[in-house]
Amino acid sequence: MKISEVSVKRPVFAAVISLMLVILGLLSASRLAVRELPDVEAPIVSIDTNYLGASADVVETKITQVIEERVAGLEGITKITSQSTDGRSSINLEFDPGRSVDEAANDVRDRVARVANNLPPEADPPEVGKVDFGADPIIWLALSSDTMNVLELTDYAERELVDRFSVLPGVARVRMGGARRFAMRVWIDREALAARQLTVADVEASLRRENVQLPAGRIESSQRELTLRTETGLNNEQEFRELVIGRGAGGYLVRLGEVADVRLAAENERTISRTNGIPGISIGIEQISKANTLEVARAVRAERERILPDLPAGTRLEINLDRSVYIESSMVEVVRALLIAMALVIAVIYLFLGNLRATLVPAVTIPVSITAAFIVMGALGFSINTLTLLGLVLAIGLVVDDAIVVLENIYRRMENGEPALIASVDGSREIGFAVVATTMVLVAVFLPMSFLSGNVGKLFREFGFTIAAAVAFSSLVALTLTPMMTSKLFAGGAHRSRMAVTVDDFFQRLSAWYDRNLRRAMRRPWLVVGATIAATAMAAMLLKVLPSELAPVEDRGFVFIGMNGPEGSSLEYMDRHLRILEGMAAKQMETGDVVRVSARVPGGFGGAGSQVNEVTRLPAARALGRTLAHRRPDRAVAARTAQRRAGRARLCDGTGRVRRRRRAGAGRFRPHGRTRPAVEPGAAQRARGSDASKPVRPAALDHGQRRAHAGVPARRRPAVRRERHREGDAALGQARLRRPVA
Repeated sequence: MKISEVSVKRPVFAAVISLMLVILGLLSASRLAVRELPDVEAPIVSIDTNYLGASADVVETKITQVIEERVAGLEGITKITSQSTDGRSSINLEFDPGRSVDEAANDVRDRVARVANNLPPEADPPEVGKVDFGADPIIWLALSSDTMNVLELTDYAERELVDRFSVLPGVARVRMGGARRFAMRVWIDREALAARQLTVADVEASLRRENVQLPAGRIESSQRELTLRTETGLNNEQEFRELVIGRGAGGYLVRLGEVADVRLAAENERTISRTNGIPGISIGIEQISKANTLEVARAVRAERERILPDLPAGTRLEINLDRSVYIESSMVEVVRALLIAMALVIAVIYLFLGNLRATLVPAVTIPVSITAAFIVMGALGFSINTLTLLGLVLAIGLVVDDAIVVLENIYRRMENGEPALIASVDGSREIGFAVVATTMVLVAVFLPMSFLSGNVGKLFREFGFTIAAAVAFSSLVALTLTPMMTSKLFAGGAHRSRMAVTVDDFFQRLSAWYDRNLRRAMRRPWLVVGATIAATAMAAMLLKVLPSELAPVEDRGFVFIGMNGPEGSSLEYMDRHLRILEGMAAKQMETGDVVRVSARVPGGFGGAGSQVNEVTRLPAARALGRTLAHRRPDRAVAARTAQRRAGRARLCDGTGRVRRRRRAGAGRFRPHGRTRPAVEPGAAQRARGSDASKPVRPAALDHGQRRAHAGVPARRRPAVRRERHREGDAALGQARLRRPVA
């Protein structure tokens, strides 16, 4: 071919082509993201809104539906998934894979800003993020101390640690598990309140009216201006106790301390987090969906090392879980396999060619072609993951084929007496069409794999393109670099070594043995056909018997243990039984089989919100242009169920590699918002024993129903999960109850 002739006559041209491929390939590889598997998730934008004190039905009606109706008409939306729980609304918007997640997030923010005035004034402003509300953190850190309690640890983490981790490159958000934030708790004595002819509404109105800070203006003179500040906020327990909530008979001032017990405590006392039996809190680091997992994990570990010297005395910040450890070890193993495969291929080439100079030609083709494949990966936005590296391992045996074919044809001509220069030009021209045809066939085999539909197609898209790119570049290298190197390395002629002669003799004997057996088989065709049919039948039987799965089961060195208590179990009940489980695990720690035990009540290692049984609704919908017109189903929930409290202990093998599993209860765990104290009417409070005159501790914000946090509720209403799909011109739906997973 013409390009081969030019490469032989202009060796610098051929060398520069290969060097450019290597340089561009290394530059592209340095900018590629690294993850365990290809990114098969579509762009997702989440909208989270906290409405403290509201039930799931109220949250769905007043917040979730209002926001959904406004954002449903955005361009490129394929699915809307919403979850309404007590005090929190979470909406996921899934867009077309080709849509930019940044542009989608900006469009969502514009729509949400327009609907903000239609939301209840008590609700927090909606938060729009480019992260799924069900995303798993890549690293969990355990913060514990011998000198501070959980309240103080939470306050320290929010002031000193969360911001430092949040600003790291690639970090989407930082969430805390088992946190207990300071709050002023008010326990109402209903009889004392009734005796003074006051209600809980009066108490709430007084708190809202008095515990505020208002602008006071400024004082101006001819020389100076002074800004006024009114200190009307309540800062300690005594100030709350002295708050006037009403007037009694004869104008007597009724203060809050007379009708309630005021105490500085945790706003959410229904979570427990321990590591190796030591109470503390968990800090989860979530990454941006397109970020490099290994780089984010390294940045978090480096920041942790910088934080350790500044921690208060007796405080520890340890890595409880690091998902990047397994990803990094997988990458190392695949790279090792890549190097081993390259060494074996070169050894086999030397064994057959019997000449070091001849072996050098195809050996150079391998790294050039493999490195050049990163150019296509970078241009298409791929990542370095297990499948792409496995594709490169497979490509090693393919990229040398073209170079070996060209080399063998040129070498044969030189053995017949042609000069190296002429043999290189004529040999590459003679075999050029075959090399191109072979390359096109291989590309035609692997490239269609990248266009499969569904998640399987997304998973193997990068795999197919990577192999096809490596094979295509190997053809270019075989037609440029290979004839040039052959003409230079064999300018003095070709000489066969003793090893080459020995190998040729062996294969000649092998060819003669094959010829004899082939002739015998041709005289008995029925035997060959019967053996082929039997082998095909056996393969078909084994295909039906063998189990099928997307990925093999892997041992990552951790164990999840989940516990479900009886319906209505208290936090203390679950904690008592969880300590028994921790004691059993502690015995394994003494033997060295277990090095870390992380326990959590409620179960799950996520946020500190509530998680309940869910009713999944798929309402009927009709696509009107780009807007979904929703027909609401009946507001009555199909079933009211109470979920059991769950506790979970997690055992690790020292590597910190932990995988999350679905907790028994409401399917997948998701973080939820903060819980603030509230004052509840006496009729809705849970009495302590039979003495109704004692102050009653409030249940939380849901007015008579017990609040459940982080996936372990007592009796309460189920959350509502609504999911919509848009497929073609219409979407059909149904209603079903998601029952707890055993």
